[in-house]
Amino acid sequence: MKANIGLIGLAVMGQNLVLNMNDHGFKVAVYNRTTSKVDEFLQGPAKDTQIVGAHSLQELINQLETPRKIMLMVKAGSVVDQYIEDLIPLLSPGDIIIDGGNSLFTDSNRRTEYLKEKGLLFIGTGVSGGEEGARHGPSIMPGGNPAAWPAVKPIFQAISAQVDAAPCCEWVGDNGAGHYVKMVHNGIEYGDMQLICEAYQLLKEGLGLSTDEMRAIFSEWNQGELSSYLIEITANILAYKEENGAPLLENILDTAGQKGTGKWTGINALDLGIPLTLIGESVFARCLSAQKDERVRAAKVLPQKSRIAFGGERHATIALINAIRQALYASKIISYAQGFRLMREASKEYGFALNYGDIALMWRGGCIIRSQFLNDINQAYNQNPDLENLLLADFFVDAMEQAESGWRQAVIFGIQQGIPTPAFSSALAYYDGYRSARLPANLLQAQRDYFGAHMYERTDKPRGEFFHTDWTGRGGKTASTTYTV
Repeated sequence: MKANIGLIGLAVMGQNLVLNMNDHGFKVAVYNRTTSKVDEFLQGPAKDTQIVGAHSLQELINQLETPRKIMLMVKAGSVVDQYIEDLIPLLSPGDIIIDGGNSLFTDSNRRTEYLKEKGLLFIGTGVSGGEEGARHGPSIMPGGNPAAWPAVKPIFQAISAQVDAAPCCEWVGDNGAGHYVKMVHNGIEYGDMQLICEAYQLLKEGLGLSTDEMRAIFSEWNQGELSSYLIEITANILAYKEENGAPLLENILDTAGQKGTGKWTGINALDLGIPLTLIGESVFARCLSAQKDERVRAAKVLPQKSRIAFGGERHATIALINAIRQALYASKIISYAQGFRLMREASKEYGFALNYGDIALMWRGGCIIRSQFLNDINQAYNQNPDLENLLLADFFVDAMEQAESGWRQAVIFGIQQGIPTPAFSSALAYYDGYRSARLPANLLQAQRDYFGAHMYERTDKPRGEFFHTDWTGRGGKTASTTYTV
């Protein structure tokens, strides 16, 4: 019997996906450029399974049923393109190449069209959940050529996470839609992680709580509206002790890495003119953390002088802990509202025709940002598929109203203590700006017209009519071109 699917790239994600497919009854053929890895895999984790190996691409292709389905789990970028070029001469019309890495969506746009010209089908799919998700059920976000979906659907939906008997996998949209949604997912992941870190720092440095006390707080938060994978693992991390009984977390260097998807999300938001302030601040917070040596030097020159020792009564401490929880929840809502607003704009700009309710469902299980909260997002879009912004849904209007006071209190507490809260603060600024019927951009437009003759619109004239003023009496009537972001 020939294999149902082939997979190239036996790093940890590739191996775990293959084992997952095998568990669900699919026969998989595997190949790795370093062929010794194929043998090691077959003799190790894949021993006594129906998984088969190949020592060349031709051998891999020969072992596959038609239409052939080959999944690439390799480093994003030129490596993907090279494998595509190597595979093209070996494939027949209607065969399918799947890129399961973290590729940039514009690359998936290009690859879909390129392979279509060759008579081949392409899927670019986001796969989220890390090693554990790949092994036991990830969130899978496929896009590309829709003609390929029926052949791949049974495999992907079988191996994906299942929530309420529904697979966390559905067709996202054409071309690069799958990788676009995965990119936004990762941007939101950056935001969620930064928000939790800010809550942790306020609790630790602002309130002076111990690691064990913070573990108990995060465990409690995980039982309510903040219930999520990231809150759960934060409690687990806080509980982890070294052999001497000291918390491991205190001995981890405070410099964060990144792989680029958060940055891509911010860049795309700038391209589309959509404010993605919280995710942007989360990326910059990682960049600032990486400047460790410079920060240590700056701390000696710019010492903390304003921090107030918090010695509040128990009821005051409890009140501030609750305020920090509200700030975390409200800011999380802002992060998702901004992310879904970006996807709405991208769907229009790139013709993705995204279904936002389905996306929320796909993220409920398997992926890193899985949470109870996503059910509320799904319900909001089910009630109004054309919802402009999540903040306008009744559920989130009420949630923001209930959390606002504590949110402001937490941000003020951080300012008073000299503790940075870039994500909490930028989220609050966005919220205040979004619900402002009038912003000071009238002055900004006047300034632009004054120094550059960029023109402005008037409140007493129809939209789309532009005017220029000779502010100094020395200018002319000629105006510069105008544009909108």
